[in-house]
This record gives sequence, C-alpha cells and structure tokens, in this order.
Amino acid sequence: MIKKLFAYIMVLLAVTCNSLAQNKHFDVNKLALKLILIENDQPRRSSKFELVFTNHSNQVFPSTGWTIYYNGNISKIEAPEITASLVNGDFHKLIPTDKFKEIESGATQKIGLTTNREMDNFSEALSGFYLVWNDEPEKGYDIKDFEFSSIVDRTAKELTISSAAFKDNQVIKNIPEAKLTKIFPTPVSYTETNASFAITPNTIIFSPKDFANEANLFSNDLASVLNKSLKVETIDKGKGIVLNVDPNLGKEAYRLSVSNENITISASTQTGAFYGLQSLKILIDAKYWKGKHTEILIKGVEVTDGPRFGFRGFMMDVARNFQQKQEVLKLIDALALYKINTLHFHFSDDEGWRIEIPALPELTEVGAKRGHTLDDKKNIVPSYGSGADITNTSGSGFYTKADFIEILKYANARHIAVIPEIETPGHARAAIKSMDARYERLMREGKKAEAEEFLLRDLNDESVYRSVQHWNDNVMNVALPSTYKFLATVVDELAKMYAEAGAPLTSVHFGGDEVPRGVWTKSPAVKSLMEKNSDIKNTDDLWYYYFGNVNDLLKKRQLYLSGWEEIGMRKVRNEAGSHYIANPDFANENFHTDVWNNVPGTGNEDLAYRLANAGYKVVLTCVTNFYLDLAYNKSFDEIGQNWGGYVDINKPFDFIPFDYIKNMKEDDRGEPLNKEIIKGKTPLTEAGKKNIVGIQAPLWSEMIKSPKRFEYLLFPKLLAVAERAWAKDPDWATETNPEKAAAQYQQAWSEFVNVIGKRELPRLNQYAGGFVYRIPTAGAAIIDGKIAANVQLPGFTIRYTTDGTEPTLQSKTYTEPIPYKGTVILKVFNDEGRSGNSIKIVRP
Repeated sequence: MIKKLFAYIMVLLAVTCNSLAQNKHFDVNKLALKLILIENDQPRRSSKFELVFTNHSNQVFPSTGWTIYYNGNISKIEAPEITASLVNGDFHKLIPTDKFKEIESGATQKIGLTTNREMDNFSEALSGFYLVWNDEPEKGYDIKDFEFSSIVDRTAKELTISSAAFKDNQVIKNIPEAKLTKIFPTPVSYTETNASFAITPNTIIFSPKDFANEANLFSNDLASVLNKSLKVETIDKGKGIVLNVDPNLGKEAYRLSVSNENITISASTQTGAFYGLQSLKILIDAKYWKGKHTEILIKGVEVTDGPRFGFRGFMMDVARNFQQKQEVLKLIDALALYKINTLHFHFSDDEGWRIEIPALPELTEVGAKRGHTLDDKKNIVPSYGSGADITNTSGSGFYTKADFIEILKYANARHIAVIPEIETPGHARAAIKSMDARYERLMREGKKAEAEEFLLRDLNDESVYRSVQHWNDNVMNVALPSTYKFLATVVDELAKMYAEAGAPLTSVHFGGDEVPRGVWTKSPAVKSLMEKNSDIKNTDDLWYYYFGNVNDLLKKRQLYLSGWEEIGMRKVRNEAGSHYIANPDFANENFHTDVWNNVPGTGNEDLAYRLANAGYKVVLTCVTNFYLDLAYNKSFDEIGQNWGGYVDINKPFDFIPFDYIKNMKEDDRGEPLNKEIIKGKTPLTEAGKKNIVGIQAPLWSEMIKSPKRFEYLLFPKLLAVAERAWAKDPDWATETNPEKAAAQYQQAWSEFVNVIGKRELPRLNQYAGGFVYRIPTAGAAIIDGKIAANVQLPGFTIRYTTDGTEPTLQSKTYTEPIPYKGTVILKVFNDEGRSGNSIKIVRP
C-alpha cells in the first residue's frame, strides 16, 4: 500500500513539474507590440513614439525577467519604463525598469519613447523585435504580432512634395508612341523605314557556329511569346533572321537591319551579336510578351550601335539582406536586356557571408546565418530586423558552390562579367566571427597551429573603435599572416568555381571603405610588425601595407584589384589637420576604383576626377546619381535611405560623365545646391578621361527584405543608368548656350520618360517573369482653386476619389482639374491595374 501511494505521489509530482515547466513562461505568440510614431520634428532632428504592449493571453505578462531585442538606427531612446542600449551594429535591447508594470490578460501598457533622431520614411522604423527570458538566455522568441504606424499628420508636407513633382512634370511632353525611338538604350544611329518583318514559329535563325549560343538564347526567349523555340541553322537558306560576322565592327558593336525579306544582324564578336539580338527583342512591342502569338511584327529599322563605356555595372548587395538564386538569375536577364555587362556581387559584409567556400565551411555555417546568439559562435547577431529565428530568409541564406557556378554560367552566357567582392579589411564581421568559430573548434580539439591558420583578429588587441554602422569588432587585422592566407584561400576557391563555370575571372573587389578611427592602435601584432618594418610608421601606413600585399596576391594570379575609392587614397597630415590625396604609390598598378563620394559639401565632389587624373582607373559610382538604395523623394511613404540625397530616374539621366559637377543641382538633403560649394573643383583632364572606364549603380540592401522591395528600388532607376552608360553624351550635356541646353534637355527628357512609360515598363510587366517596379506618385498642385495633377511617366493613368477612400480601377480617371473641396485622393495606375502610392489633398 505504501509503495502504491509513493508511486502515485511521484507520478503526481512529475505531472505537476511538467505542467509548471510548460507554463513557466508567458506565451510570446500572445504578445502584440505596436510602434506608433506620434511626433517627428525634423528641424530638431528628434522623434517620439508610443510603444504599446497588448496581452492577448490568459496569463499575466510579467514586469521583469525578460529582455527585448530589436534592430534600428536610432542611437538614443529614453523612457521611464525601459532602458534601451546598444549591443552592436544596429542591434539593441530593451530592459524593463521598476516603472514597468505587469500586464493583465487582455490589457495594454503604453510607453512613450523619446529619441534623438527623426524618421525620414517608414522603412527606418525599429524592427525585428524578439523576447528572451532571463532564465533561458540562449532562446529567442520572435514577437510576430508587430505593427508600425504613424499618426503624424503629413498631409501638408506630402502636398509640398507632390507640388514639386507637379512642377517638374510640367515640362514633359506627351509624345505619340509611333514617334519614339524603338531601341533602348538609345543607339548611335537609328533610322526607321517603311519595311516590316513578321517573326513566326516557323522563322529560322541563320547563324554561324560562333554565334550559336546567342542565337539559341534568343530562340528560347521567343518561345515564351510564340510557344515554340525558333530553329537555328548554320547555312543561310533565305528569309529569316540572319547573323553575320563583320570583323570591321567594334568588340560590342553591331548593325541591325529589318527589311521585308530578312532581319540581319552583323557583329565582329559574340558579344556584339548578343547585343544586336537584345535590340531586336527591344523592338518587339510590349504587348507581345503577354500570352502566346502566331506572329510578331517587327517594324523596319536601320541601326548602327555600340556602347560609350566598356564597363556598365550594377552592384547587388546580398550580404546585408539575402536574395534567392532565382532572383539573381532574373536580375541577370534584365541586365542583359539593357546591355549592362558587369554584375558586381557584394556577397560579404558585417551582416553576412553568402557564398560557400568549401575549404572554410564556417563562413556559411556561421556567417550566413543571423539569429539570436550570445556569442556569435553558431550564427551571427540579427541585423535589419531579421529577428531571433535563423530561418528568416532575408537575414539567413547563402549560395552553395553549385548555385554560384550556375549563376556564373548564366551570366557568362549573357555576356555579363561577375566581379566578386570580399569586403576587407573593414565590413568583415561575418568573416571574422566565422573564423573565430573555426579557431575555438580546433582549439577544443587541441589543434592550436591549425586553429590560428585563418584567424582574422589579434586575440590580444585592445583597440577601441566604432564603425559608421556602429560595429566594434568588424575589422580584419592586417598585420596577421593568417589574414592573407584567408584571403588567398578564398580567392583560390572562387577561381576554381569560375574555372568550372567556364566564366572569366579578371578582378576581385576587396572593398576598402569605412575603416574607423582607433582600429589597430593597441594590437600587439601591429606593434610587432612596425618594429620589423621601418616603412610602417603609424596605423595610417598599415593601409598601404595591406593593399600592397593584396595587390601582390592578385597579380600572382593574373588578376587586378578593384575596390572602393579609399584603395587609391593617402592620408596627409599637417598643422591644419589631415586630408586625403591620390596615393602615388599605386597610381600605375591598374587599381580600379569605384568612386562613390561626390556628396556636396564634403570637399570630395571632384574626387573621381582627381583619382582619374592621377592615373587610377575610375568607375563612376557617384552617390548623388547612382545609389539606387536612396529614396526616390522625401515622401514618408518612400522606402530608402537619404544620407546622400534622393535619387529618382532623373538623377542618373542628368549625369554628365566627363563634367558631372556642371549638372549638380541638389545638396544631400534634397534642397537646391549652393553653387559656391562646387566652384573651383578639379576638372577632368584629357589624360584623366582615358581612365574613366565606366559607370556603376549600387543597390545596397539594408532596407530590402523581399524581392518586391528590391525590384521597387531597381526599376525604373536602372533604365536611366543603362541609358547613361551605353548612349553617347546627349546634345544638352555639351551645349554651351544655357537657354538652348535647357530646351534640348526638356526634349530629351520627354523622349526618355515616354520611352520608359510607354515601352519599357509595360515590357517589364511580363519580361523574365515580371518586375514589381515603382509606379510614380501623382504630381498635384492647387491652381486657381482647383486641383491639377500630372504624372512623371506618360502612358500611366491617374485615378481619384472625393469620398476619402483609396482609388481603385473603378475610380474616376483624371482628365481635368478637380474642384478643391473636401478630401481628394489621387493614385497612378499602370496598364496592368497595379498602382503606386496615393496623395491625399484635404481642403482646410
């Protein structure tokens, strides 16, 4: 009896303990957070929020015993109920104070937050909130019920922005589609004829063997339109699409002729033939890409064409936030269509390493995963709202070796060179933490020498620093031999993948930007190196030591060095302080510098020209014109950053490569530029012109958490980049008479936006699966007591409501000014029925 009673008590205790264990913590899935912007004072650069906790559980949410983590760029948050502090990077935490009260079932608690920064747009909101219980520190629980909203009345400010757009749009003429140039980017020579040619499923492509790849790609592309791939033959038997070899044409040049009998494309190289076929695809009207057709009518043209610059680049950042392989392949299709020939692949940074390196598996085992961690040993900390869960697809992910080889093959077939970027020596936290994990694993196994083989930091370094992105542990130690062994290993592993893919590798990009002050100053390894090497007098000299070594590493492999502008600069100190000059040491070493800093007021407005004049190869990557991650305008509803100003499609279009200072119009806040700032800047010399190798547009991904956001910032901006990189200088760029130049510009701008609105964006509705490009917000202004509206892109439709509801396809079409009364909401629609952001106008 006693034994049975004892057994019953033990079972009861086990059930009770198990029940207590299960109910130990509040169910975080029942906790809702709402962040509400209640004040946004831009003149004072501050903002106020309300953070609302709502308990949907039947349990009490405790007042203590937890920490909430989140990501954001607001460095100072104050509230009596919580203490906010920086962990690292954009990673912060909230800890409750004794003022935080427990929250009963069904109740809420509102906390007022004051900050030291205003919000420029909605995408800057704090994000990625998750909770960690103090007694379970290794487990993070994402707060999935999270919402951001704003109650700040921006109606007047948004109307001011819209009114400025209305004024800009007024110069745009509506040009009939029949009068538009039908090849884009603008060709060197273009003439329309009265001829036409019908491509049918039975049309044959006659191609020499050298152009077989290009012919087959074109044939496969047309299969989506004709429901059948065109037959490719090597012997010209008559009517069809004929590819010819013409050795007199340039490397990327082509001739295209459409007659009643044939479509003929001539080129001296496979690349030229490819671009001729891309232009033929551009001649295909957008309507044909919808559904299947029995024929495609091509209107007669005579075209001679070739690019202005040999380097026409796009930089894709997959490190900050990841994009799946299919999105990369889709991007390559678009780059190829618009004759962009270089994909600068930014696959490593502080927040992620995205390519499998078989010799160093920790790079992706640790560095490709973001999620809750106490020590970065199994994965790195969350960034940009990626949260606690390492399965978050924007924070975590990488391309396997097979994936990357597939990407390389796909790009190479479409005549796109892929330049890999290994961010060094700064922006390297993902790599550093991965090699730390490798070190600790091998040390536990008693393999000290092997553990230290690829270590990227001096374990005894006591240097204190913060990078621009607020990391305090993201810089490789350039005094360590193991750093260079790491880099050589990665380069060699990448080279093997390129070789397996049959793709050329000519350059590796080694970053080189934003290394903070204070780094390496208290490193014993650096001290030891300085004692042995008399050329290194201070930490500044480590910079030249590092890039000298990296340059040697690449030259041994018949590669050249690419990097951000800093790789070609030298710090000079004098009584007035320090400043940077073009470093004479590397001027003739074929360094290719992506020069980004032309921000007005920094003193670097002419840096690209100074480096080119000094002998550096320069890729014009100017922030104010080509950083596609900058928001389109100042609207709160526009995603993107604004530290370098605002970039709409006019900014790349306005760019004059050999005299861009002439056309600088805005400062970094989007205000009219004080021209005194850019007086006396260094012009580009004739020798310097020869060193301008091309144009590149980066799309940094801090705010890009989905393919939809990626494509929104990509298009239509990339179309203006393609135009400026391929086409010759327009007449307005070189005209010396200001009035005549202004008239020429207005005509050229009208032609461009008509082509974009009526031909290219309709094409992108379906091409390569379709792109979710940005549809512009209507321009609107109050004129003579009525609301007048217009749109940046002819071919798009404005619809409106007067009852306060959002416009739909059933709403009225704007055709004439609307009475200014009540509430009017306007929205722009494309021909597929998709719409952009709305503009609300309320009569006071």
